[in-house]
Amino acid sequence: MAHKTPESLRSARWFAPDDLRSFGHRSRAMQLGYGPEDWVGKPVVAIINTWSDIGTCHGHFKQRVEDVKRGVLQAGGFPLELPALSLSESLVKPTTMLYRNMLAMETEELLRSHPIDGAVLMGGCDKTTPGLILGALSAGLPFIYMPAGPMLSGNWKGQVLGSGSDTWKYWDDRRAGKITTKQWIEVEGSIARSHGHCMTMGTASTMTGIAEACGFTLPGASSIPAVDSNHIRMAAECGRRVVDMVWEDLTPASMLSRASFENAITVAMAMGCSTNAIIHLVAMSRRAGANCAIGLEDFDKASRTVPVIANIRPSGSTYLMEDFYYAGGMRAMMGVLKDHLQLDALTVSGKTLGENLQGAEVYNADVIRPLDNPIYAEGALAVLRGNLAPDGCVIKPSACAPQYLQHTGPALVFDDYPSMKAAIDDEDLDVTADHILVLRNCGPQGGPGMPEWGMLPIPLKLVKQGVKDMLRISDARMSGTSYGACILHVAPEAYIGGNLALVKTGDMITVDVPGRRIHLEVSDEVLAKRRAGWSPLPKRFERGYGWMFSRHIMQADQGCDFDFLETSFGAPVGEPDIY
Repeated sequence: MAHKTPESLRSARWFAPDDLRSFGHRSRAMQLGYGPEDWVGKPVVAIINTWSDIGTCHGHFKQRVEDVKRGVLQAGGFPLELPALSLSESLVKPTTMLYRNMLAMETEELLRSHPIDGAVLMGGCDKTTPGLILGALSAGLPFIYMPAGPMLSGNWKGQVLGSGSDTWKYWDDRRAGKITTKQWIEVEGSIARSHGHCMTMGTASTMTGIAEACGFTLPGASSIPAVDSNHIRMAAECGRRVVDMVWEDLTPASMLSRASFENAITVAMAMGCSTNAIIHLVAMSRRAGANCAIGLEDFDKASRTVPVIANIRPSGSTYLMEDFYYAGGMRAMMGVLKDHLQLDALTVSGKTLGENLQGAEVYNADVIRPLDNPIYAEGALAVLRGNLAPDGCVIKPSACAPQYLQHTGPALVFDDYPSMKAAIDDEDLDVTADHILVLRNCGPQGGPGMPEWGMLPIPLKLVKQGVKDMLRISDARMSGTSYGACILHVAPEAYIGGNLALVKTGDMITVDVPGRRIHLEVSDEVLAKRRAGWSPLPKRFERGYGWMFSRHIMQADQGCDFDFLETSFGAPVGEPDIY
């Protein structure tokens, strides 16, 4: 039964009154070729489209927006496309993370300032999913997320290629002289074969999977390959469903609970998720309200009990997202996880998660493993704490060599990426596989924007010796498609005076993943003396968006949101005045 009436639609504030201002609204809509029959008594649906010529993952959105519009029209709504910031992960510099919150602000204000009753969010590339959802959560209107879908599997000379993961692999081969320039160019043209986001379990697939686990997508939507005809039908269904959501008044506030985000953590662990999941999911939960907020401790708790069962690279060794879809996709994986999920959580379908999972089946038990045959017995991520990271740091143990889960070694410290890059290719570098590479001043403020620099390259000297992994520590992030013994998101970051700033080359560092501990083997007295001699680095920005970013960005353990955007910062924003 509908809860909204045509008279109570939000858009009616713009179009329904018999006054001068509404005359202007209606006449300008008619200027576009629309008539009263398009909007009277109908929900106005914003389609927030992150398409652009340079948005590589969203190349199909030019057509998909028409598919969404078709669905909205079929259900009796009035669709309006509102373009939003395009964050192309591989091309935006220094990092899309610098602009995630800009997309969130744009989404929130687009929805609030226009005559909108509900929204379909079109995203998929890494930061578009959290950026769009963060903004829509703050706007508070009914919305549904339409994921871009993964691209087809790469293929080179009969070898299956995974985006990102095989990039790092073949780059090391090229550095070691194992492949030619011609072969390298052939790999370039073979690794990304269609529209869609990364087909490894990188940040894109992680975040669209998390969106589904939270209840923001249609059941099964996050797994469909971008170029599959089922994706077209899913897009149209998003348009139909959001119209019903408006009539049902199914807002984020009425749908979400802490269980929604705890389910997302569980699914993330089982997926072998990107480390970036922590930052984005923490931020999303805090936007949803204090009753929904989660933190690092919730991830670590889940990591102790939820195994990795999605055998997808880089945690897995063989399969990619196309295989995951054919094996049953996200619904099938969540069906295996039923005993770990809170099945009464509500979703945008209007049904509970448990209802959405009825009838889900696994079609390939090597791709989606049973709980008693996981690819990694604990969850994908672990949170470490200690004097080097009082507020926490993150490692992905499911994707690193096991000998580094407990290790003590000497630090080799770099203050910035250029100096690290220059040293790494020096074959006379004094380094062994026991060393721990440390890169600092690359966090939220220091990067700026916390770039994906945390997968430090293995020194060329060691690559030629056959070394494929070693411990690396930074206050940066790394691509979800990356792998290796990389400890990331050290908080507080070095740039603002975190203890990472005080490490010196040769200092011994102990990492104990089972014990969840990271410790710099230096006395408190020595650290105090070093702190007294520490000087802050120059400001990264003195004007513009970057200046605002630097003043308001929060640390990694808090989700890297702007402090003034969090729900707890101030009173809710009211409806705009119309005079």
